[in-house]
Amino acid sequence: MTHLKELYSTLLLAGTFVMLFSSPLWAAEGIISKVSDSSGTFCNLKFPAIKEETLTSDRPALKDPSENDIVDFYGPCDHDPLGKEEVQRQKGDIQRERHRIFGDQ
Repeated sequence: MTHLKELYSTLLLAGTFVMLFSSPLWAAEGIISKVSDSSGTFCNLKFPAIKEETLTSDRPALKDPSENDIVDFYGPCDHDPLGKEEVQRQKGDIQRERHRIFGDQ
């Protein structure tokens, strides 16, 4: 019986560990990869795009990386994938794409 309790405790602990460290909160703001230049000033960041339905909310959220809508960004290493600048950039991208598809309607 003691061995069974130890097994359950171990499984519970392992499951908790997996849940915590697979969470987007632990994924460095959703960044998939971060490679800095030799000076350490600029980085190539890869992160999921922001969900379009959250771009106008107070709490934008990143898409799931499995959707393969990945932003390839080159700029300051402290760039926030959910920051105001990124939200504005992605809003502009969507507006340009809609204009390209639908024109001036």
